[in-house]
Parts: sequence; structure tokens; C-alpha cells
Amino acid sequence: MTQDETRAREMVEAVYRSDSRRVLATLIRLLGDFDLAEEAMHEAFATAVLRWPSDGVPDNPRAWLVSAGRFKAIDGSRRRARFDASLHRLVEQFDREEAGPSAGDDNDTVEDDQLRLIFTCCHPALPPEGQIALTLREVCGLTTEEIARAFLAPAPTVAQRIVRAKSKIRDARIPYQIPARAELSDRLDAVLRVVYLVFNEGYSASAGASVTRHDLSAEAIRLGRLVVELLPEPEAIGLLALMLLHESRRDTRSSPEGDLVLLADQDRSRWDRARIAEGSALVQRALASRRFGPYTLQAAIAAVHAEAPAAVDTDWGQIVGLYEVLLRIEPSPVVELNRAAAVAMRDGPAAGLALVDAILARGDLGQYYLAHSARADLCRRLGQTDEARAAYRRALELTRQEPERRFLERRLRELGGEPVSRG
Repeated sequence: MTQDETRAREMVEAVYRSDSRRVLATLIRLLGDFDLAEEAMHEAFATAVLRWPSDGVPDNPRAWLVSAGRFKAIDGSRRRARFDASLHRLVEQFDREEAGPSAGDDNDTVEDDQLRLIFTCCHPALPPEGQIALTLREVCGLTTEEIARAFLAPAPTVAQRIVRAKSKIRDARIPYQIPARAELSDRLDAVLRVVYLVFNEGYSASAGASVTRHDLSAEAIRLGRLVVELLPEPEAIGLLALMLLHESRRDTRSSPEGDLVLLADQDRSRWDRARIAEGSALVQRALASRRFGPYTLQAAIAAVHAEAPAAVDTDWGQIVGLYEVLLRIEPSPVVELNRAAAVAMRDGPAAGLALVDAILARGDLGQYYLAHSARADLCRRLGQTDEARAAYRRALELTRQEPERRFLERRLRELGGEPVSRG
């Protein structure tokens, strides 16, 4: 292989890493079909590997790839239409579009294509698991196997979710477009919820051998940055801030052996100050808009933790106040539980325990292991050993994460109790 060929191949690989998802987003708009667009994108890159070494790298590689992919798809559809009458309508559509104005490749069009793709993948007509799988596949470029590993699901199950989501988009004629301004708020909520769910699974894995899954939370942050870049709404900014502030503590959340380390025991000198600075600035930007919501408030709480030099310096009064505002705009038992934990730090464990018991007495969070773990810790701090042991055992019955299990078992042994059987 000549030096020019090597450089051209390296350029193709670099463009694939940086722009393949943008190329795909534009091809989906132009072709109107996920699978056809993905096939076209791969054919375009394969053609680039053959052509660029001899023809040279084009001035606008992305536009070249979009044009090549679209040509390949149209040419293939015309050939197949000779044998499949159902493809004639698609070919006629391509012919009409070719006679019309050029699609163009200006930055605004490309950015709109990316935003269209995100809103399409997160359309409320799709089930939540379908939204997540399709977004990770089409927007982030994760393979089906990578998504399956991240969510501890069989690969065929994930593949079926993606197929069903694409079929729903096609059969329901879900438009590939950015919502109108009147619908934007509700639809943006769905997008942000998907990003947040992906991040949560990466930051605090619901099951498995690890506390966190870095690749998944990194994808959520990348997706969050993309949403803010394309649509800088206050809550999108607040969610990005929240993810960055949480991510700043990742390396201290588990020991070298993989055991859970509580917030109060983490080595704050190892927190990522660059992420904290960026996240805190984004919080201030979102709060200044006066149009913030629950993600921004959660980010503000995370910022209070991040700004405390040591655990004893945490401003628990401010955190309780922020949780009270959060409860007013988004009431939920989980937010109540978090507020109860903050009250326990501000006013003592007895005050916190009364609030936790009230939540559990209503029948809320009975199957949520963190509610029983919180109750166990408060009972332990109050010297109510029997109550603490019972609550730790209940939490152990509910958790599916191995580091959390080891932490709870250790606490139980410290109180002279035996861990529950795993059988």
C-alpha cells in the first residue's frame, strides 16, 4: 500500500469515527428508512476506501459520503423494483426528490438531521425500552451486542426491540421531524428522560458485578452534549450538568476491589475538578433562565455536594431546601426518600427515620432496596439493632447488584446478623 493510499484509508477511518452518525442521520432524512440508510452509509464508506486513494480526499467528505450513499440506495432500489412492485412508489419518490431542490449539506441542515433523528428515536409512541435501544443504536452507534451487555439483556431481545421500534415508526408513519414549538417541551422531556435512563444505568448499574458502567454513562454524556448543542433549552443544560457532576465522582465510588464506597467516605481529592467546574457553570446558566425544572434542581443538589471540601462541610440545609422545591414541581416517593436522608443529616437520624417510615407505611417504595437500606442505616445510627438487621435483610432480598450486596452483608455482619441466603 502506497503512502497516499495509507493516508486516504486513515482519513476514511477518521471520518467514520467523527461523522458516520451525521451521515446516517442525513441519509435517514433523504431515504426515509432506517435500514436502507444504514446499508447506504456502509456502502458509501466502502466506496470511499476504494476511491479516495486514487481520486483524492474530497473537500467535503461528509457531503461526498451522503451523495454516494444516496446514489447507491436509489440505484439499488431501482434495480430491485424491477422484481418487487412494492418498491415502485419508493423509486418514484426518489425521482421526484431528485427533480426538486438539492438537499444541501450546510451545518444547519446536518444539525437539524441529527436532532430529527433523536426526536424520532424518542417518540412517545414507542415503548421506553424501544426508545432507549433505538437511540443507542442509531444516534450513538452502539452495536446490538454492546447495548445488550450494558443492560444485561439477551442480544436477540435487544434486536427485537430495535426491529419493533423501526416497524412502529414505519407503520405509524411517525414523521422524521423536529416537533413544532407548541409540542417541543413535551417531546423534549421524552428525549431527556431517555438520556437520563441511559446515564443512570451506566452510573449506578441496576444489576451485575460492577457499581458503574463507564461506556454507557459516557455515551449518555455525549448524547447530552449533542442535545445541548442542537437545542440549548434550560432543562437540557441542567441534565448535562447533573451528569457531569455525578460523573466527576465516578473513580471514587468503588474501591480497587470493586466494593461500594459511600459519598461520605470518598476521597474528594480524586474528584474530577474539570467536570465539577463545567457542571457548576451549567447549573448557574440553567438557573439564570428561570425556566428550569427537575434536572436542574437535581444538578444544583449535586453541585452543593461537589463544592463541599469535606463531607462535614456539606450544606445540608440548602440541600433540604432544594429537595423541597423539587418535591413541589415533581412529587415522587424517591424524591421524598432523598429529602428524608438529607433531613437526617441536618436534624439527626430520628427525624429522618420518621419520614422514611411514613413513606413505607403508605405502601410506597416497599420493593425499592434503597428505601430499606436507608431505614437500616438510620436504625443503626440510633442503636436500634434488631430493626436495623431486619431492614438490611430486606434490602438484601431486593438488590441485584453485587457490590451493593457485599456492602449490605458487611453492615449486617457488623451488627451480628447473618446475611440472607441467595438460594
